[in-house]
Amino acid sequence: MRFVITYDISDDSIRRQVFRTLQEFGAWKQYSVFELEIDRIERIELEDRLKSIIDSSDKIRMYSLCDRCVNNITELGEKTPVKKSNVV
Repeated sequence: MRFVITYDISDDSIRRQVFRTLQEFGAWKQYSVFELEIDRIERIELEDRLKSIIDSSDKIRMYSLCDRCVNNITELGEKTPVKKSNVV
């Protein structure tokens, strides 16, 4: 399953922890955006880990992308470096 994850976290230390956790699962795309290719079990593990890190005022959104959606991704401007991606 392909996911896009965005987050809005004001505390620097929590934001760093979320960033590092997401790096283990996927590719950093923009400031607060990650793209991941994970299975159901990895998604559960990721959600549990993120819940244990964030505060009630923090926001994380996960968007599931279908195959049709993935095939219609368009990047404008600077392209995302391939070396930072674990997504095939």
